[in-house]
Amino acid sequence: MLPRVIFCTTVSLAILAVILLALLSPMSHKKPSKNNTKPPWLALSLYIQQPQVASSNTQPVTKSDDAEAFIFHRMLTEGPENTSRVVGKAQGFIVPVEQFAQSAFNIIYLSFDTKEYSGSLGVEAKHVAHKDREELTVVGGTGSFAFARGFAVFAHADHTQLPTDVDASTYHVKLQLRFPNRSQIIP
Repeated sequence: MLPRVIFCTTVSLAILAVILLALLSPMSHKKPSKNNTKPPWLALSLYIQQPQVASSNTQPVTKSDDAEAFIFHRMLTEGPENTSRVVGKAQGFIVPVEQFAQSAFNIIYLSFDTKEYSGSLGVEAKHVAHKDREELTVVGGTGSFAFARGFAVFAHADHTQLPTDVDASTYHVKLQLRFPNRSQIIP
């Protein structure tokens, strides 16, 4: 009989402790402030450039007027100069044909490999109008950019070049990222 009384008393005290902790906990009664209701935003400003190849036996890419896909591998740098610090890579596959405008294949991947950021972002290029400035959607990320959403503004950084010279163009990329369910901004 005594073990049953001890067991029932222990279970009752445990239930009482859980109820008291739930009622008296300061976190459960804390109302969210108006400043904390929106997820934090992160703004980045980067440049996409053609990699500088030391070898002279590379051949330029030939273009035709009826090109059906644009595949690229570029450097992601901190500044527009060729000597700027490389922070990652920009790779993509875009089909600029009207029938594939809504294609899921039109994605630009921005990969980061620095002390501050390690991971990648996926930028969806569904509505590319071949203008000097494009606003695209960030659809997700990995690593430091896990679950990132937001938008990316791509603009020609060097206005002396023709916008049709996509092989040598430098693009300025402004990223506005938000991270749902995250208590802090990435440092």
